[in-house]
Amino acid sequence: MTARRKGNAPGADPVVTEIVRRGVMAVTQDMKTNLMRTAYNLIIYEALDFTVGLFTAQGETISIGLGLPMFIRGMAETVKAKIAKFGDDMAPGDILVTNDAYITGSHLNHMTFTQPIFADGRLVAFACCMAHWLDVGGQLGGITRDIFSEGLQIPILKYCAAGKVNRDLVELIRMNVRVPSRAMGDLRAQLTALRAGERGFVALVRRYGRDAVLGAIRIIMDQCEERARARTRAIPDGIYEAESFMDDDGIAVGTPIPIKVRVVVKGDEMTIDLSDVAKQVSGFFNSSVTTGVGCAQVAFKCLTSPTDYPVNDGSFRNLKTIIPSGRIVSAVKPAPMRSWMTVPQTIIDTVFKALAPAIPDQVSAAHHADLCIVTVHGLQLKTNEFFYTPIGPLGGGWGAKRNEDGVSVTVCINDGDTHNTPSEQLESKFSHLVVEKYGLITDSGGPGRRRGGLGAEMVVRARGNLTLNSKIERAHCLPWGLNGGLEGTGNEVHLRRAGAPIELTNAKVSVLGLKPGDAFVIRSGGGGGFGSPLERPAAQVREDVRLGYVSVRAARDYYGVVLDPETLVVDEEATARRRARLQPEWRRRRARSAVPVRRLTPEELSAKGGDHPSVPCLVASCCGALAGVAEAKHEEVSVT
Repeated sequence: MTARRKGNAPGADPVVTEIVRRGVMAVTQDMKTNLMRTAYNLIIYEALDFTVGLFTAQGETISIGLGLPMFIRGMAETVKAKIAKFGDDMAPGDILVTNDAYITGSHLNHMTFTQPIFADGRLVAFACCMAHWLDVGGQLGGITRDIFSEGLQIPILKYCAAGKVNRDLVELIRMNVRVPSRAMGDLRAQLTALRAGERGFVALVRRYGRDAVLGAIRIIMDQCEERARARTRAIPDGIYEAESFMDDDGIAVGTPIPIKVRVVVKGDEMTIDLSDVAKQVSGFFNSSVTTGVGCAQVAFKCLTSPTDYPVNDGSFRNLKTIIPSGRIVSAVKPAPMRSWMTVPQTIIDTVFKALAPAIPDQVSAAHHADLCIVTVHGLQLKTNEFFYTPIGPLGGGWGAKRNEDGVSVTVCINDGDTHNTPSEQLESKFSHLVVEKYGLITDSGGPGRRRGGLGAEMVVRARGNLTLNSKIERAHCLPWGLNGGLEGTGNEVHLRRAGAPIELTNAKVSVLGLKPGDAFVIRSGGGGGFGSPLERPAAQVREDVRLGYVSVRAARDYYGVVLDPETLVVDEEATARRRARLQPEWRRRRARSAVPVRRLTPEELSAKGGDHPSVPCLVASCCGALAGVAEAKHEEVSVT
């Protein structure tokens, strides 16, 4: 177990410690701003599909600037892998690069640049930037079946050595991307972010001294650990389990992918066991073990230290994650990884579901749990230039909590600070696209005493010939409610041709041609409700109806509130009768939805626990020469 300090170390200056705490956060914010201001593609400067960070000389996270929360483990392990490869062979002016999916944990589109930071000739830290490139070659659209079809793979290399750029590598990248000018623009933007990180951290060291700054960082991590342990102790000891499922892997269509989690709380430590998550699949919904650990860490931080900043590795010292190799979130080469981010979000939702009986005030019902992105490509109308762009991410409904309704049209938990892309930006950048509608979906939020957040509908019309691809999930595993709350709606994709709607049974669409006048419709799901809808005050239901969140019919059928359809006046007597008739069904539903909990036995409390090893050194797991895609055997799983 890591040694812990109480408060500041002897001789440490608490004022300097607080200055460093705010200072590293300011540096990562500066890195983030520089990247956004200089990037070429919407997905970086509008959607914020990136993360920047500072790391110790050993690769521990000091501070990250979100971006994407799920990058937290992948970035740290990428830095550690670069340290393992180059060791002492690093000098001022070096910049290291890779997009190895099995190290970063994500897809090949995430180019990761890292710069060692030196002060007075000594290595003191690293600046790192992981950002999404729209194109790294590979197959356009369709379902990929191995990593080799997904684009250019770059092992850990030096992009710069002592300030000298590796021109051969630059030309290799240029030749493998479809729009080199934009790729090179985003590359330069990432380098700008690294320089901002180096400049800011060196300034801290020069002003307060290397030992004082590094000592303060150690103290900050220790303080974060103490707070995480204290909050973990507040969770009752026990074994908590829950399950859910993903729709399918895009190849075995209609065959659900089971998601089962086990959470063990013992004193001030928590174990998140993902041993029973599905094996890696043939389709591209896999991710590597760094993302598996990352999703456990995101869930853990939400529960134990959501307001602790900067985000650093101290907050996770009392978390153990168990993930056997070859699972959908610990996949091995050559498993395809293009939609790496999809499954972890449902795992996080399922961890919250498991812990709902223990800490009902701290968890939320399930959310829409998908980026709800479709991609289109074609030739620009005026210039005949090739273009490829995602439409989205589309925000959806988040689950309700015991004391508040779910938020509406908010991007999924994987993506943290990412934004809905403005319709005006899409139309101005891409002449083929017209956004006809973008609005809330009535009745999409799960009914409950606290209502789930609402999803959104976007209708986009094609002005020229386009090719459409969608890999949207959670169309069938609806965002569940808690404590008797109902599920929200699922994510959907539909088409319109010749003015007539065409419904699709699956939200995954591969290489579909669109002609001028055709339209596609993306509908993000709503969040699950919390508690019986019959306990929601009639006045709140009436206000929901007035705002268009809930229909008059749903108010009657689910909430038991009878309204005059013209005046929206509540009929008190009819409402009382309606709620009395519905009450037995809601009591049965609440009983069915209760999650079984097993308390730890005295023997378990004293045991170290766990049949599988945790992952203390992820670099070894990621970089092993493993091959072969394990075929998953799925069983249909239902959610109550």
